[in-house]
Amino acid sequence: MSEDPMAGMPVADNAYPGLPGNLELGACSISLSVDDLAASIAFYRSLGFEPTGGDGESWSILVNGEAVIGLFHGMFEGNVITFNPGLTNRMERLGSFTDVREIQRRLEAEEIALVERVEADSGPGHITLVDPDGNSILIDQHF
Repeated sequence: MSEDPMAGMPVADNAYPGLPGNLELGACSISLSVDDLAASIAFYRSLGFEPTGGDGESWSILVNGEAVIGLFHGMFEGNVITFNPGLTNRMERLGSFTDVREIQRRLEAEEIALVERVEADSGPGHITLVDPDGNSILIDQHF
């Protein structure tokens, strides 16, 4: 059995109250498809980002304050806006959050077309969709 990579994260009871929005999507980051991972890591490090995760060969997560960038080599085409239900951009795991399955139900009720749907009844899961301008969006719940 593998260790839970989120286990050591600080925990916040819930999202910060009073923030705008009516559908809690969690942490937001940009996932960039890169040609040369090492060169991209070096570039973003020069902008003050520090690696916080990844395998260093095909992907890396870099953080600068509350800004998060994922760099991915050979994993997908184009860039993706990523949301992580249950996480904050302050690298906290939320004790209470809107599950990806509830987000999926709400989007489908609004007749938003999903490219990928989550089928599992609980636990990790993701959905993907595309905005009107062709930008890919990934809502990726890790636990």
